[in-house]
Order: sequence, then C-alpha cells, then structure tokens
Amino acid sequence: MREPLIRLVGIVKKFPGVVANDGVDLTIDEGSIHAVVGENGAGKSTLMKILYGSQKPDAGEVWIRGVRQNFGSAKDAIDCGVGMVFQHFKLAANFTVWENVVLGCEPGSAVRINSALAKQQIMELSVRYGLHIDPNSIVGELGVGERQRVEILKVLYRGAKVIILDEPTAVLVPQEVESLFGSLKDLVANGVTVVFISHKLDEVLNVADRITVMRAGRTVAEIDVSPNISRNDLARMMIGADLPRPEAKRGILSERIILELQNVSVETQGRKLISDVSLSVREGEIVGIAGVEGNGQTELLEVILGLKEPDIGSILLEGEEIRHWSVRDRRDKGIGYIPSDRQYDGLMLSATLWENVALGHQRGYPASSNGFMTKEPLRRHTKDVVDQFDVRTPGVDVIAYALSGGNQQKLVVGREMLSHPNLLLAAHPTRGIDVGVQALVWASLREAKREGKGLLLVSADLDELIGLSDVLLVLFRGSIVARLDPQSVSPEVLGSYMTGANL
Repeated sequence: MREPLIRLVGIVKKFPGVVANDGVDLTIDEGSIHAVVGENGAGKSTLMKILYGSQKPDAGEVWIRGVRQNFGSAKDAIDCGVGMVFQHFKLAANFTVWENVVLGCEPGSAVRINSALAKQQIMELSVRYGLHIDPNSIVGELGVGERQRVEILKVLYRGAKVIILDEPTAVLVPQEVESLFGSLKDLVANGVTVVFISHKLDEVLNVADRITVMRAGRTVAEIDVSPNISRNDLARMMIGADLPRPEAKRGILSERIILELQNVSVETQGRKLISDVSLSVREGEIVGIAGVEGNGQTELLEVILGLKEPDIGSILLEGEEIRHWSVRDRRDKGIGYIPSDRQYDGLMLSATLWENVALGHQRGYPASSNGFMTKEPLRRHTKDVVDQFDVRTPGVDVIAYALSGGNQQKLVVGREMLSHPNLLLAAHPTRGIDVGVQALVWASLREAKREGKGLLLVSADLDELIGLSDVLLVLFRGSIVARLDPQSVSPEVLGSYMTGANL
C-alpha cells in the first residue's frame, strides 16, 4: 500500500484541566479531501493546529511523506507545504488582492516590490486552481466567498500542497458553497490535498472522500464516504443521537410590538451602511434577517443596541423612543445581545468564565448588589450557564481563552438566554457549535418565543433562518429588498435574493 501523505500518531495535547487530544491517530491520503468532524471540545481544531505547527503536541508524532516532523512554528509547517485558512479571515480590507497575498513574502528587492511579477504569479495561481480572483481588486469590496478564495491564494502562493480549512462554509450562501466545492475539487485535481473541519454534515458527505470522527479528544471512526453513510449516521457517531432540525411551530402572533424601526439610516464616510430600514418585531415573534456578510446585518443590530447612532430614523422599544439611550440603559431595559464575533465583541478572553457571564449585566443580581459585585452568587449562576448549555470546562474559574471556539460560543449564548431578555438580538447564535448543542440553542430560542419575547435573528445558516423565523427579511447593500414567507421559500431562492440575483 502507498504511504499516506500525512500520519499523526498518538497525539496528546493537554491544557490546564483539559485533555484536548488523547492519543489521536489520523491518516490523510495525498490528493484527497479529508473532513474532520466532532462535537465542540472534541479536539478537532487543536489537532489541526498541531498539524499546522501553531501548537506543539505534548506527545505523539507528525509524519509527512514518510518523514517525521518537529514543527516549532507555523512557518516550519508552511516550509513543509502545509497551510491553513482560519474561519476568521486575516485580510487587510483596504489592500488589493495581490498586496494581501504577498504580504510578508513580497517578490523583488529589499527596497522595491516587483508588483508586476506578484500580479502575474497570483493570476497564474488563480487560473490554475479555478479561483477566479482579480489581483487588482480591493479586498474590502469583495464578497465573503471571494475573500475566502483570497485566503486560499495566500497559502498556495507560499507553496502549500496541503490546505487546512476551518469551517469554510460557515458564512457562505448555497451558491457560494457550490462555488467553493468546485474550487476544492480543482485544487485536488491539481495535486493539492484538502483537510477541513466542519459541523455541516450534509456538506461533508457531499465533498469529502474520507471522514475522521472525533469525540472527547479521541478518534472514534475513520470512514470512506459512500451512499450508505447518512448525516444521521455521522451524527450518531459524534453525539450518540440523530441530527436535529431547526423547526418551529408557528402559532397566532400577538399584535403587541416590542421593537420598531422607522426609516433608519447609518452613513460612514459617504457610504450608507443601513439605508431607510423599517421593521418591527412583535411579542412572541422571530424575525429572521438574511444577507451575505457585510450587507448591514451587524450594523443593524449595533444600532438597535446603541453601539451606533443612526443619522436619521426612530428606534422604538415597547413604544418608547430609545435612539439617544446609552447601551447600558438599553441592556437594563431588557435587550439581550449575541454578537457575531464571540472573541472580539462577546468575551474578555483573559478573564474567568464567571467574570464574562457578568458582562452586560453588571448592575443587577446575581452580578451585583447595592453597587458591589457578588462573586459567589455570580459563580453559582455561571455554573448554571455551564450546565444548561453544556460548556465543556473543568470549572468557572477557567479563563475564556482556554475554551474551544464552540464552547466560547455556548457561554455567550447561555449568558444572554439566562438573563431572560424581553428582546434578543442574536447574530449567528449557532456558528461554530456542534449539532447536539444546536438543538439546545434552537429549543432556547423557541422557548423565548413561547414566553412572548421578541427575537431578531441574523444567521448564515439558511436552514436555521427558514426553520425558526416567522418572517424573513433580506438585507442587500444595507436595504431591506425582500420580505419572504419562511414556509414557502427554499434556501436556493433565499440565497438568490441575498446575492442580488433575484432583484
């Protein structure tokens, strides 16, 4: 038998109170698409970071092309032909594509970059691997799918023959997913090996040749993809249960309006981020906001929360104008907020879990009493969040940075849900969490709806939007361009509106 391209043997990686990898074995064949799936905290990302050289294993071996490697850094892995594209892109929005791609390894002399050579090399890579990117485009003007291809170009430019992708479809609409998968197959046809982490099991089965399933830091299965393997088969290997669905029972909605926006616009440097948006959220209603990332969804939630002030328009909370209220006053009035970026906006990574659970709720019990922080009640409350939302941690005194990305997300969602808001602004509440916990979050959203809360839901998961929403609004270039019935629209049609194809 041919020697596999990559062999990880007996990989062990421990963090304080956590065994992330517990003797993991993994083999990856050259010229294949290999998926790694598992619950949050199963050890997938840690294992991939060890392969990429950004983490050192405590024990175990990394073999590439039959040669044992001892990566001291990501540079060592890149020099060995291994590159990684992270879920959160690392691009300079005001730079061109070619400037982003060559940054740090520019062709030319020490005093002058050979821009013509750089553009030529990038165009050749783009054509060879079917990525279709103009080197002169400004990155900030590209769509999410195009920016992802720029990240792939960056690692190809550095000579990568193995590309690790972390949740590559998390923010893509169906048409962009189809385009990405086409690019991955072109990469493989040109001799590149692709390894990717994903929670979207139907997509894994659609594109992967082989799948490794991890649970609790160990490999529990390595299987070839075949028509006999279903999403539920993978789900049972991962979590011991069938795949959940985000279906909500729709009943008669109240006429009482919790939130109303009237002709709201936000402009920055001559560009309208939000343009003449009007919407309402009623008691017991989930209003879904669909849109390709960068079309105003984040700014819309920030305006409602008070992080941005509209140039014109009104924001009414239970009939009261709150346009000039502070963020703290709006939070005290019962607005909950799950931000789109858990690490940048949702957490203090160097603080403990109980300190993070206090964020946004510092002025009320259990976080404080009579102006003083109440540590023990807050620690008990944090334990409730950890237990109810299955946050994998040895204790509430652990710092947030020590948690996996999915467990960080569960902590943020649990903090907001257990604060019992009257209005919940939820941006990508299930991004980066496994299928088992997805069901828990969906159940929490449905319970909030039954309790008469108003919910504004932004999500890149179109099945989630369609399954949970009572009404769907599509944002395109900052404007609401469609109001759709979730019971009759398909993900493909919704994706067409999001990309402007149906306008």
